[in-house]
Amino acid sequence: MSDAPTSAPAAPGRSDGEAAPASHTRIVDTPENRVHHPSDLLGVVLSLVGAVLVMVLATYAHNTTSGVAEDVEGVASLLQDLLVVPTALLESVVTFFVPTAVLIELAFRRLGRQMLEGVAAAVASVLASSTVLWLVEHLGSDELVAGLSVRLGGTWTVTVPGYIALIAGLLTATGPRTRRRTVLWSWNLVWVAIGIMVITGSVSITGIGLSLLIGRAGGLATRYVSGVRSERAYGSSLVAGIRRAGFDPELLVRVPDAVPTDDSPVPDDEPGTPAARGMARYSDHRVYEMTTVTGSQYDVLIYDGDRQVIGFLSRLWRSIRLRGLDGRSTVSLRQAAERSALLSYTASAAGVRAPQLHAVSEADASMILVQDRVADAVPLADLDPDAIDDEALRAIWAQLGTAHEAGLAHRALTSDVVLLGRDADGAPQVWLIGWEQGDVASSELAQRMDRTQMVALLALRVGPARALESAVAVLDEGDIAAIGPLLQTVALPQRTREELRAHKQVLAELRSALVARLPQADVEPVALNRFGARTLITILLTVAAVIVLLTTINLQTILDALAETDWRLSLLAFAFGMSTLFGAALTLVAFAPQKIPLWRATVTQSAATFVALAAPAGIGPAALNLRLLTKRGVSGALATATVALVQVSQFVVTLLMLLVLSVASGTNQLERFTISPTVVLAIGILVGLIAALMLVPRVRQWVAAKTVPTLQQTWPRLIEVVGQPSRLLLGIAGNALTTLGYVLAFEVCLRAFGQNLSLVQVAIVFLVGNTAGSVAPTPGGVGTTELALGGALAVVGVNPGVATSVAVLFRVLTYWLRIPVGWAAMRYLRKVGEL
Repeated sequence: MSDAPTSAPAAPGRSDGEAAPASHTRIVDTPENRVHHPSDLLGVVLSLVGAVLVMVLATYAHNTTSGVAEDVEGVASLLQDLLVVPTALLESVVTFFVPTAVLIELAFRRLGRQMLEGVAAAVASVLASSTVLWLVEHLGSDELVAGLSVRLGGTWTVTVPGYIALIAGLLTATGPRTRRRTVLWSWNLVWVAIGIMVITGSVSITGIGLSLLIGRAGGLATRYVSGVRSERAYGSSLVAGIRRAGFDPELLVRVPDAVPTDDSPVPDDEPGTPAARGMARYSDHRVYEMTTVTGSQYDVLIYDGDRQVIGFLSRLWRSIRLRGLDGRSTVSLRQAAERSALLSYTASAAGVRAPQLHAVSEADASMILVQDRVADAVPLADLDPDAIDDEALRAIWAQLGTAHEAGLAHRALTSDVVLLGRDADGAPQVWLIGWEQGDVASSELAQRMDRTQMVALLALRVGPARALESAVAVLDEGDIAAIGPLLQTVALPQRTREELRAHKQVLAELRSALVARLPQADVEPVALNRFGARTLITILLTVAAVIVLLTTINLQTILDALAETDWRLSLLAFAFGMSTLFGAALTLVAFAPQKIPLWRATVTQSAATFVALAAPAGIGPAALNLRLLTKRGVSGALATATVALVQVSQFVVTLLMLLVLSVASGTNQLERFTISPTVVLAIGILVGLIAALMLVPRVRQWVAAKTVPTLQQTWPRLIEVVGQPSRLLLGIAGNALTTLGYVLAFEVCLRAFGQNLSLVQVAIVFLVGNTAGSVAPTPGGVGTTELALGGALAVVGVNPGVATSVAVLFRVLTYWLRIPVGWAAMRYLRKVGEL
């Protein structure tokens, strides 16, 4: 940190209302001369995405691009004859004089570093464009090559002009056109040259677009890696901005914003009050302690424009990802400052104890907010838990209640924004700071989120029991019960989430304490995420599987087979597929602890075919079975054990059926699935790795945590069912019917394509393919199951093209055509109140 005195002209002093004499302002700061602007990184990503889209357009919109090329080809020769001198001149100017003019201006301005950055960006861009050109020519598809080509001298030539990428990279790295006249005129000249070259047919539209985007990406990447000159208000510029707000500073001290990594005490000479340090930690803004020439003390918050990009992207991501929790659209720096001022004034007017905002001004690319200093209060994060007594907890909830009564919601309550102080009599005084993310005229959901965040941060400070008791003392039962479903990490601010990583049991203990206090309260987390990482992976896997499937399927073969074969075979396969629903219903009825009508169980299994559209294979039926049992009064633990028993029994019965069919056939059909020595070696290595991992205690604990609860739930229920032979036989019969129904449907689909396999082979292929396809977390196993079934058929000698077609036909008849039936079943179950 530097201690640099800065002289600045005098301005009226706000503290005494009179004009202050010229002063010598002392600034203790760590100015950042160069910053890595997030908008440059965002520009790199967008440019690369645009380049990919241009290549996709050149590949799949080839007719359009080639049509444009043919349209200009007819007039290209005429224009070239008329514009020979201008075209050649423009190309020379673009390739030589533009870089020279820009570099000369930088040299005259003694901006050596920017000269080097511009040259580096130009070299990186031309190398990148040359690499892309080589890859397209040698590895690109015929469609991509044709889309980037134009006819030159009677032959089609790929055109990705490297000099355009060079110029674009140089001009981008040099800076915006509004700063330097040579950059402005150079861009204009480049666009004119590009237009003439496209019209004369010298380059393709897609090729020139690809070059420009590569150059932009190279220039922006260079700017981000090297950093750009900071446009933030520092030094005399900062002092001038504060004086425009009406204050004459004598001393400005930067408050450090580093979050302590341990519980060590703060040094006595650390700049800033505890409240100011808390402000610096919770936000991305700079915080200064200011002392005016009259001795008055204030806190100064600086909003920097380059940091606003990160805040905007973060809010945008949360608004897309979360349901109704963050829908605000603050874009510009001025909007952010004005919103913060509005919330600050509103909170103070509502009676909330918050720092009084005095003035807002602007300096360079920064907004300046001057507010009262909170001298005698300490953030909860810096307090010992013993210092937070019950009276202080009541005062904390009272301040939040005052804000909610005025329609305010904070939306970002952490242990850094809740401050605790004491008056002369020792009574607690609570401050709520950091209102810039809040809401005026807030919704009920936003206020529920505030209460959830408050009880979570208090649980981290004083323990779950005391935190909940403090909330019960001031909130009614409805508000307390509403906290339960929102007690999840995604609903909490980042600082609280970081603290919870070190105390992972706090939320679970808080839910337990809530249930103990209100046994009827529903603490099941509500779905706040529209999607998460698992959903994104599921979507990507599904899209990839469908693309692979569509590129390998022989649709004409399927149509020919359906046209040539007896339509009754397809109807028979569909009927066998529907019979599996009846078999699954028999198993559920047999193992259910309460009597369930067979019709109602069958309808539930039918509804599962519709749920499979959004759930991975096997999850849909299990979820609906669990819901059906719980709606009929079965406890959660017993319902879970029953569903687990249904799934385990299905797996065991399927394996037993394979063994029985193999023995009954009199031949060892399993020999057809020979295993190569390489596969045996791979399996041995895999088994060895698993055994080695099981020697690690934490791995064993994780495996036990995942398997032991299921076994503990299933085993007592299994013992109970075994003691009732009639139920056990009924369950086994249902499992056998389910497996046999799928096997027979698969057999019929094979015969539709003229393929004859033994029943044991069909059963093995179905078991292997269906199991492998269900491993991938795609909805209903879409794509992966078809590929796995086709691959298993190919192993037993079926032509790969025919195998894929058989697998697709089987899935159409046993999965896709059952979805309308599942939709109708779902509507019926909702109507009668079973779901």
